[in-house]
Amino acid sequence: MRLIKSFDAPGVPARPKTGKPGPRLSRLSAGLLSVSLWALAFAVNAGSIEELQSFVQSTRAGRANFNQTVIDGDGKTIQQSSGTLEFSRPNKFRWHYTKPFEQLLIADGERLWVYDKDLNQVTTRKLDKALGSSPAALLAGADEIERYFSLEAQGRKNRLQWLQVRPYDEDSLFERVRMGFGNDGLQTMELYDHFGQKTVIRFSQLQKSPKFPPDVFSFTPPPGADVVTE
Repeated sequence: MRLIKSFDAPGVPARPKTGKPGPRLSRLSAGLLSVSLWALAFAVNAGSIEELQSFVQSTRAGRANFNQTVIDGDGKTIQQSSGTLEFSRPNKFRWHYTKPFEQLLIADGERLWVYDKDLNQVTTRKLDKALGSSPAALLAGADEIERYFSLEAQGRKNRLQWLQVRPYDEDSLFERVRMGFGNDGLQTMELYDHFGQKTVIRFSQLQKSPKFPPDVFSFTPPPGADVVTE
């Protein structure tokens, strides 16, 4: 029997009945939020609110590798994963987990696709409904950052310049996000959810305005996959 997932918040599957996000939900929700914020923050020395705002209007595409760690409220590491992230504004991104198991989030300009290879399951919905008023809507071309987030410059610590972001939407999956910038641009994101968990994402090999293959943001469900449309 295959697990069928559904969405209870813009762009992510429903929370488990335990009240805490499971490992795959943590990956999906962190990925969807991170791709939107990371797309906003892909700039060299973007250590200020003004530079971040300027970047939103000027940078339309990027690529990076990432390593992601989920830490529970007791400080214990409960999940580690890695993969690649690519985006092209507006309306297109590819968040690809490759380890320890494969999972894809792809926005093709019209629809959001979530593919779990282990389950051979695809969940899809219209992109505008998937993004809605969530932070990921910023990736879809909404350039007014402060319409969705409060921004707070937090100064320099551990060789990084920090910016804290809080979504105005009370139903957001994350309470706050901290972004740390180094000489090569965004290096670290810390995402704090409402359950006391922290997701730390570290980026490497950042590329600005790369050339993408024609099909990088397209997706066709594999033969035999369970497809759930919402």
